[in-house]
Parts: sequence; C-alpha cells; structure tokens
Amino acid sequence: MPEMISLEEARSLVLSHVEPLPTETVPLLDVVGRVSAYALTSDIDISPFAHSAMDGYALYAADIEQANEQNPVQLKVIAEVAAGDWYDGSVEHGECVRIMTGAPIPEVLDAVVKYEIVEPVEGDGKPGSTVSFSAPAKVGSNIREAGEEAKAGEAIVEAGEVISCAGIGFLAGCGIVEVATYERPRVAIISIGSELVDPTEVPTGGKIRNSNSFALAASVQAAGGIPDILPIVEDSEDALADAVKSACATHDFVITSGGASNGDFDFIKPVVERLGELLMTTVNMRPGKAQTFGIVDGKPVFGLPGNPAAAYVGFEMIIRPALRKMQGYRYFERPRIKARLSRDVKKNDPRRIFLRSTLYKNDEGEYIVAPARNQSSGLFGVIQRSNCMAIMPEGLESRTAGSVVECVLLDVAEELSL
Repeated sequence: MPEMISLEEARSLVLSHVEPLPTETVPLLDVVGRVSAYALTSDIDISPFAHSAMDGYALYAADIEQANEQNPVQLKVIAEVAAGDWYDGSVEHGECVRIMTGAPIPEVLDAVVKYEIVEPVEGDGKPGSTVSFSAPAKVGSNIREAGEEAKAGEAIVEAGEVISCAGIGFLAGCGIVEVATYERPRVAIISIGSELVDPTEVPTGGKIRNSNSFALAASVQAAGGIPDILPIVEDSEDALADAVKSACATHDFVITSGGASNGDFDFIKPVVERLGELLMTTVNMRPGKAQTFGIVDGKPVFGLPGNPAAAYVGFEMIIRPALRKMQGYRYFERPRIKARLSRDVKKNDPRRIFLRSTLYKNDEGEYIVAPARNQSSGLFGVIQRSNCMAIMPEGLESRTAGSVVECVLLDVAEELSL
C-alpha cells in the first residue's frame, strides 16, 4: 500500500501520468480561454495601411512647425477622407485633408492634428474651408503605421498561448477563423454511497442528496473539461468496479467521490488495485487526507473523499492541474499571496491545513485573510463564501492575529503571476 506523501509529490505523481490530449480544429469563438496548439500567423500586415488614430486633419508636419498661439498657421482643406474611403490625389504644401478615425493617410502626409484643437477660419472645416493651427505637430503624430501590430507571415500567437477575448478579435483581423487546440478531457464523475439520492428527491430515512457530483462537475467545467455525471453507485465493491471499468472505456479521466477512507464500505482503493495500478492513497493535507489515485486501462482514476470540503480541496490542488495539463496549459498552480490573519488560529494537527477564507484589503491597503469560523469538511456554504484558502504549514505551530500566512487564490487564473 502506498504511504502518505506530500501535496507536491501527489501533484507531481498525477501530472506525470497525464499528457496533452490530441488536437482538434474548432471555430474561432470556441477557442476563447483555450490553448493554441500551434503558432498562428497573419495573412496580411495589421493594419494593412497607415491610418488616422483620431478625427482631425492630415498634413505635412513641416507646414506648421512654426505655429504658435501668437502666430497660427492657416491651411486650406482640399479633401475629406472617411473610414473605408481612399484619397490618392495630390496634396501641396499649405494644404491639408480632413480625416476620420481609421481612414487611410494620404501617402505624402506625415502627421494628424486632432479636430478639437483646429480652428476654422473660413467655412465649416470641410473641403473648401481654411483652418488654423496654433501649435506644431511631430512627424507621425496620431498616425498608426501599416504593420504596426503584425507583419504578414509573422507569428501573432505562439504555440501554448491561451487565447483571450481580445485575442479572438486579433485573430479575426488576421484572417484566422479556425484554430487547432487540444481536446477538452471528458471526465466521468461517480458518487459512491448507498445513502445518496438524486437532488430532485426529498431525502428520508438516513438518505442525503448527491451534491458532490454537481460541485465536481462544475469544477471540471471551470477547469475546461467536459463533465459527465454518472449514476450513483451503491456501497458494493463489484458495483463500483463495474462502474469504474465502464467509465474508463468512454472517458479520459475518472473521478469518484466517497469511499476513499479505510472503512468497511470504502472500496475505491481495492477497486483501483484490482483493476489496474494503485499509485497513491493518502496525502499530507487537511481536509482531504484520503486521496486515491491510480491507472485503470490506461486512464487516470482519482478517488476523492465524500466530505465536500475534502473533495473540493483535493480537486483544486491535484486534479485541476492534471486536467489543465491535458489541455496544453503551461501553468498548473493557482496564484498565491501573503496576507495577515484576522484572528488567532490554533493548530492541533501536524498536516498542512487549508483554511477556507476570505481575502480583503484593510483601510491601510494591507491584505487581510479571515478564515471562516466553521472549518468542517462537510460544508459547501463556507466554500461558496470563500475566495481563497489560507495555508497553515505542516507542524503544530499556531498563528496569532496579524501573522503573515500564504493564501491560495481560488478566483484567479493560473496564468497570473503574483
């Protein structure tokens, strides 16, 4: 039987037994938040032409280099260019062109002065008018050059990069409407326990609703996977073995909840050992000491405890990183931040403890972490109201209010480095 290992060893063990899934090509909108499997290149320069960054007047910067409040320079407006139009006529010194945001700059002109600081002298500022400039403009002012953001054939997204919402717009502008990404893992979720009933039922006579399956399915979905809640399995080793075997045939990852300890009706460990290779049974953490992991028919099988907090912490700290690796992500750990405890915390368990907590800033701008008063591993509501987990390191050292502890952020993406 495998011995109790550290959280880092557990995470490393699980990560070493999963690999990125095969790639698939999906429509552009379906790749938001996912990983590009290959480098992507633009088919044109972005922007394909030099254009105005604002509404104003395009001109020769040299024509107004001596302009000031006392001696403004007047130019004649000879044309107007709107976005989508093109002006290829001649422009002489002493002339300018009224131009709109996004409109192409006439090739010979080298600066744009914004509309608000130009005074009409004759006319309304449109073609045929004369306008006055009371300050000089630098060459290139308010002009976005052709190819400023990307050149044709240049890599605009690297392999392994996560595509954001803004990235979708960038790719569309580069002519890319499909992207190769890694398949999302199909994850089977099996709750174990003869006491469980469906959430649609009103529990009676010692029964409880099967809430873990839904929390885990939501966690899988949040991690990018595709959850599949399978039927509840009664406390029977043979029934569980059949369910796990069947799930491994149709899914990329199998998660069970319940039956992970050493009681008379805890069967996930013997089932994994019977069907495949048992690699892990306990992790030096609380909640969630009982964490079963093994390989069955080439598929990872992870047995979480039945207590909600224990299952949630085990998922966040070990399973979520594995699911991310299967989708090609580069970062596997949530960001951490240091904060001062809002109250004393006594420690009577030598394991590393994850306290469900709320992180906030005080009036002085310091990060404060407030551990929930009730840390029972059987509660979902406390996790719902938490945005982090305060970490009490291994050992029996208690902490007093004001002590600095490390916190795992639960609502911040792994890609953010703090």
